[in-house]
Amino acid sequence: MQTTSNPHEISDRKIWFSMWFLGAVVTFGIAFFPMFWRLVEGRNRHFQKEAALEEQVAEYLRNKGKQPPPMSQLPKRMNAKVWAASIILIVPVFLIVYLLSKDLITHERNQDAFLAAAFPERMFMPQTIPIKTYALITIVTLGFGVIYWLYKVVNLYNAHFKAHLTVEKEIARLMEEEKSVEHM
Repeated sequence: MQTTSNPHEISDRKIWFSMWFLGAVVTFGIAFFPMFWRLVEGRNRHFQKEAALEEQVAEYLRNKGKQPPPMSQLPKRMNAKVWAASIILIVPVFLIVYLLSKDLITHERNQDAFLAAAFPERMFMPQTIPIKTYALITIVTLGFGVIYWLYKVVNLYNAHFKAHLTVEKEIARLMEEEKSVEHM
């Protein structure tokens, strides 16, 4: 577990679904507890990191005399330990997967709107997450579709973390480029 007081030092960590799923099969489901903890805690850390990045961009824009766009609403923090422990009841698994999907959709839309308002060039393209389709697959397969949905959620978060790293680098580059032009 990474402990740091600076949100910019928090790195988003990929989750390898196949490793966790195979671990859960081998341990008769016990590995699902730390997997869900990592998913929820990773979500929480990423949103914290995003809020700090938005604040940094807003401060940069204020220093340039520009009005920063409204910052996006930080999603409510989920207690990773409670949610992970709750999967013993099975039903919360469906709720967790749904909430992770919904939060990522909302987060990506907000991030896209914020970045589009802050920077003229397009840096980020939100992913589409067909929640209704995944829910229908889960219902039709009598709940087993949640495994596919969970697989897709893990992959979508991993893709988002990768795209976010690129965006962070691009923002840093643009900010440095502006500073070097101002000093000339």
